Amino acid sequence: MDKFKFIAKSELSELPKTSGVYSFYEKNKVIYIGKAINIQNRVKNHFNQPSYRDNLFMDKVDKIGYLETNSEIEALILEANLIKKYQPKFNVVWRDDKNYFYVAIAKNDQKIPYIFITHQPKNSKLEIRNSKFSYVGPFVEGTALKKTLRFLRRVFPYYITTLRRGSGQAIHPKTKCTYCHLGLCPGPNPDLKDYKNNIKKLILILKGKRSAVLNSLKREMKDLSAENRFEEAGKIRDRISNLQQVMSHTNVINSEKVGGTSDVPPTLNKILGVDKEIHRIECYDVSNIQGKQATGSMVVFVDGKADKNQYRKFKIKMKNEPNDIAMLKETLQRRFTHPEWKYPEVILIDGGKAQLNVGIKVREQFHRIVPLIISVAKGRQELFIENRKKAIPLKSLPQEVYNLIKNLDDEAHRFAIAYHKKLRKKSLLQ
Repeated sequence: MDKFKFIAKSELSELPKTSGVYSFYEKNKVIYIGKAINIQNRVKNHFNQPSYRDNLFMDKVDKIGYLETNSEIEALILEANLIKKYQPKFNVVWRDDKNYFYVAIAKNDQKIPYIFITHQPKNSKLEIRNSKFSYVGPFVEGTALKKTLRFLRRVFPYYITTLRRGSGQAIHPKTKCTYCHLGLCPGPNPDLKDYKNNIKKLILILKGKRSAVLNSLKREMKDLSAENRFEEAGKIRDRISNLQQVMSHTNVINSEKVGGTSDVPPTLNKILGVDKEIHRIECYDVSNIQGKQATGSMVVFVDGKADKNQYRKFKIKMKNEPNDIAMLKETLQRRFTHPEWKYPEVILIDGGKAQLNVGIKVREQFHRIVPLIISVAKGRQELFIENRKKAIPLKSLPQEVYNLIKNLDDEAHRFAIAYHKKLRKKSLLQ
């Protein structure tokens, strides 16, 4: 989990400008661990603008380690696990046990879990009013932890309290609460087995085991699809998509603006090798469950802003079979039959090299010189550009370019999923 890369103090400019965790060493011993949305900037601040706390140990540092993450949420979780593992001297000095934050998992008399944030208890085996507690942490920043749980609650809805705390009574009123209507609460009559399973997955996420959770969800979806339980499989697929989106966002818990998408970053032209000014970008994605109720989406950003009036959705006409490449091909072919829709300078496709090649072939089929075709592979976190042999790691992109690409891809994914859900619901009513 913690294969740090190392640099000397004289090599701060070699640090990445991405989210992650950094560590300061004194004679090969970890003395401080922190997280950052931009590792290089944060570490430089320790040295160039030291706080009174930094002055306690900065002259002792002889080596710096770092680990990159795909998002600030991952950095928050990784920081917590590493602090717990190493107990760095100058993390501990600044905070006694009461000031660290923990996610508490409690159970009422019916053994139904509920979750809240607390400080570390003096006795980790403490039992209070018939409710047994377990804890995940420590987390350094309470506000960041609250925001992270808020995002994760969209993926794994959970209860936050019993009806009367400590009473051992029902964990939810008999009618839906506000959180139920927001999709954040399991409601008055959940499937308890499913609910408890989701809580276990949430805890694994907080312990830094995202891959294990995603693999488990994918197996569940595959098994349900094999049993033709497509509605249940669809819910799992949505959960996978939501989790991937939450965990891949770089700047969701930091209030600092790191680069928005109010315009097209000028650095995008240089990265893509495009001389012509980029105004319009289209992004494409497909959504289906084993080929059922398959949809394609086209979202449009003009000068860096979403133009929803120009969005288009496609109900896939090809035979219902799980072939995302063929579905993408159909979506792009149908788009290119509409020259009255202004062509973009750039088309972004959700997927890897195979999806990129399909986009190029469809464009050539319609004898178009533009647009430039690029694709983003979320799994490997890479950007593919036509006529380039090597993909570009998303981490290496300037923050404003990264944000634009992620916003485009997320919006196309959201739009495809929304239409897929609508068709799925319609099919159940027939």
